[in-house]
Amino acid sequence: MASEDFSFPFFYSYPPYFTLQPVQETREKQSGLWRDLILKYCKHYKVYKLSIDSTDELPLFVNKAIDRRLSSEARAAFVSDLVKQGNAQWLDKLQRQVLILWKRLDEWAATIHSWARESGLEDMVTTVEELSSGDDTRGTELDGLPHELLIQALRLLEARGKAKLFKGTSADDEGVKFFA
Repeated sequence: MASEDFSFPFFYSYPPYFTLQPVQETREKQSGLWRDLILKYCKHYKVYKLSIDSTDELPLFVNKAIDRRLSSEARAAFVSDLVKQGNAQWLDKLQRQVLILWKRLDEWAATIHSWARESGLEDMVTTVEELSSGDDTRGTELDGLPHELLIQALRLLEARGKAKLFKGTSADDEGVKFFA
């Protein structure tokens, strides 16, 4: 994952932004900047899951040029803000890992439904696995979409009457039928 392909914002080179700011107004601005950066970075590199563990050497959280890294406390604060804003969901009870939603669930659901319509899959059954790793989705936004995110978006489509999920004997056997 080469960080040269991604253009970091101005504040990424400013050491104080790697330390949680004590003044509330400054902290809110800092949090907003980090929220935008995390979402843009994750979208650019198709990163769906993040850890708040400070041993993670992801370039997003470590700026070697200025010898700064976000602490676990700062990561937790910024990731918690993402969760509060609806741009992430906790994946574990200890709140150490999150599912990043650079698109909100309803946007992912619309993307999936639109892809299914354009691919001629209305009134046909396909596997959930094929939606993220099938030949037809290779090179699309759906390519590599994590199972957790796919299922949530498909459940939303199901609640709206635009899809029907079918349980199989394993996660690989799960199917979905799309409707107009």
